[in-house]
Amino acid sequence: MKRTISLWIGMLALAALPALAQTPAPAQTPTPANVGPTGKIHGHVTNPTGASQGGGNVTLMNGSKDVANFTVDADGNYAGTAPPGNYTMIYRAANMPQDKQADKFDNIKIVVGQDTVADDDMSRKEYVDALPEETRKQLADMKAHNAEALKANAVIKTLNADLKTAMADIHDADSARATAAQQLGASASKTDIAAKETEIKNAKYTDIVTLMEKDTQARPTESVLWAYLGQGQLGLKKYDDAETSFKKAVDLESTSKKPRPEIQGLANSGLGEIYARNGKVPEAKAAYDAAVKADPTKASFYYKNEAVIYSQTGNAEGQVAAADQAIAAKPDDPLPYYLKGQALITKATVDPKTQRIVLPEGCGEAYQKYLQLDPTGPYAADVKGILDSAGQKINSSYKATKK
Repeated sequence: MKRTISLWIGMLALAALPALAQTPAPAQTPTPANVGPTGKIHGHVTNPTGASQGGGNVTLMNGSKDVANFTVDADGNYAGTAPPGNYTMIYRAANMPQDKQADKFDNIKIVVGQDTVADDDMSRKEYVDALPEETRKQLADMKAHNAEALKANAVIKTLNADLKTAMADIHDADSARATAAQQLGASASKTDIAAKETEIKNAKYTDIVTLMEKDTQARPTESVLWAYLGQGQLGLKKYDDAETSFKKAVDLESTSKKPRPEIQGLANSGLGEIYARNGKVPEAKAAYDAAVKADPTKASFYYKNEAVIYSQTGNAEGQVAAADQAIAAKPDDPLPYYLKGQALITKATVDPKTQRIVLPEGCGEAYQKYLQLDPTGPYAADVKGILDSAGQKINSSYKATKK
């Protein structure tokens, strides 16, 4: 059963820059339209924290006259053209009054046919030293905070890449049977295919565990990392380790200000599988119910997985109950009907007179509904054989209720 859920870790926000220092600017007069030959100019604006300063504008001035204005984009870049000459360059932040300026440079030379580079780096020492003492203190605190945030975000970027790899590994593990058959070819025996399937799964789950063990050490408060670590350990049948990891994910989510249903559901369903495989049926039932309560949009998914696990562990009673819940959650999904019929068929008997199979109550109906929903499905041939052996005619009139 596919268990991949896309979950990501959010980046940390950087501290916002305080208002830029403002100093008086010369009085302004209207700027005449540029005529004649021009030269190019471009540059980048950096704020006192060392980060790009988006927004605002750069102005070239000749004495008290504005000659050219350039808008600074969100990345801190500007570019344009201006008549040749020697100018004062002024940067104003967004919404800054015309009689104020954040920074200025003299002797910016524009030459016809050339591209002048004129950057404005307000993190330069002489600029920062001229700021008021309180502003310098705020700036130092902000730089320290942003340095930590950038460092943390670099870690988070790696963690998200590892999560993406883990999700791909889970998908590959779920497809291991088909991959094994394709790699070995049509002449391969079932034994060889099963062995290859196990080999592929073990490699993929080992990869997940290796990545997530590293990542939970780097960021132990991220529940999604523990949930995926549990999935890898569960795939390797390291049930005690997986239980610890899933419980860690559940505990972290229970104390979170904004619990995430996907992680709670993923971790609780993992616990349900562990308990089911270890014969702890009440605990398994409670864990699957907790998964549905946390993330009711995936009720059919969790109950269907529960029925599959009971099928693999030989718990026919639990399999029927879980299949019924999956059917109630999504009546048009064919697989739960097959799982219900598969569990009930274990109670079938044989009529000594006719030698026909006598199906227990509900079994034939479940198989009929499976065929009507998925007449060419992977289990259709087996189901048709069973119904034929029981002397039942296949009913094609059933229509699933739409939700």
